Parts: sequence; structure tokens; C-alpha cells
Amino acid sequence: MSKLANKVAVVTGASKGIGAQTAKGLAAAGAAVVVNYSSSKEGADKVVADIKSKGGKAVAIQGDVSKAADVTRLFAETKKAFGGVDILVNNAGIYKFTTLEEVTEEEFHRQFNTNVLGLLLTTQEAVKNFGNNGGSVINIGSAVTRMTPAGSSIYTATKGAVDAISGVLSKELGAKKIRVNSLNPGMVETEGTHTAGFIGSDFEKHLASQSPLGRIGQPGDIASIAVFLASDDSGWLTGETLTASGGVH
Repeated sequence: MSKLANKVAVVTGASKGIGAQTAKGLAAAGAAVVVNYSSSKEGADKVVADIKSKGGKAVAIQGDVSKAADVTRLFAETKKAFGGVDILVNNAGIYKFTTLEEVTEEEFHRQFNTNVLGLLLTTQEAVKNFGNNGGSVINIGSAVTRMTPAGSSIYTATKGAVDAISGVLSKELGAKKIRVNSLNPGMVETEGTHTAGFIGSDFEKHLASQSPLGRIGQPGDIASIAVFLASDDSGWLTGETLTASGGVH
């Protein structure tokens, strides 16, 4: 499969979970992939090694998306490694569920700086590097914006912002042939959801029972949709929010 042949993709937060699987999926479809990471060099290097072992092209580049200087360097190093950019997957994100009583300034800014400001900074820089043929920006949102679970006010607010920004930027960037869509997973089994204690919990069992498909998601379920959004197969889609939650709404 080479529907992304000669394309260059940047995937933020790609050292594990959905980001890692998306990077692998884009590479399998023919793209050269930048595996961005903030702290886990080991995880990013593992993803790069996996891609290369299958004949793909990839490089790991460190950068905190919430810091403008890091983002500028990320794209400068991308250009040095592969030339321009055609695809940006804004996957980097953090979350912590807190009740209203537990909300603090620090936690609000921590989540918004990565999930919202980071997305704006990376997209801003990517647009400078997209060629005349435009590109595809895929923002990883979350089904929490429809489910609004208790204790998720900050996180759900950040992902609501992602949905809104995706719509706004689709209108701003359309004339440059740049498509912008939001891909919103439901619960997915990743290192993060294991660490947070969601996997094996009553919450996971409840969500699985609510899905017509009887399970929660796997990273590959999301990665394949990201590949579709990155390719010309979705050339008439922009400004859309795709909820990938196994039917849980």
C-alpha cells in the first residue's frame, strides 16, 4: 500500500499509544514519518526502529509542543531530514480527571498549554512548511466532548476547543488546499489508560457494555482512520469531527 508515497508526516506525541500506532500506519502507507516526543526518547526510538525494520522512513525528534521554540526547531529538523511537510497529526495531549473542587490554575494551564496552545503552535509552523499542494491536519480530539463524563471539566474543555479550532482553521486554510479535521476517539487501550487505572475498571466495563461492538478501542482502530484522513481518499472532507468510539455516544 503506498497511498502516501512521497508524503512527509509529523506526528506529535508519537512515542506510545495512538500516536505510535498512527506513525506506524502512516509509514506503512508510504509516508516518511517524524516521530515527535516530549520526554520518552526510548519509546520514540522504538517506534522509529519498528518502522525502519519494515522498510519505512522515520526519525525521532524531541520537542515540547507547548513551547514555541521547540516547535520551530521540530519543523526545522523535519525540513532538514525530509524536506517539506504534507501531513500533521496533532496527537500530543495530556489529561487528568479532577472534580470541580480539585480544579487549580496550574492544572488548567498544564492541560490547555499542551492540548490547545500546542495544537495551534504546531499547526502554525506546519502551514509554513506545507507545499503548493496543501496538506492535511488531523487533530486528535476526544469523544468526551459528547459524553461529558463527570470529573473531566478541564480535559473536556480542551477537547471542545480542539473541535472548535478544527472548524475555524478549515475555513482559514482551505484556500491553501489545507484540510483540517478532528478525529475523536472514545476510550482506547493505551499505556496511558492503563497507567490511569481505566483498564479493568468498572468505567471501562461500562463503556464496553455501551458499545454495539462490545469492546473499547485499540490504537490501530484510530490509526487506520488517521491514514484515511491523511490521504486523498478523504480529499472532500474538511472541518469535520469524526467520532471513533465504537458507537458509544
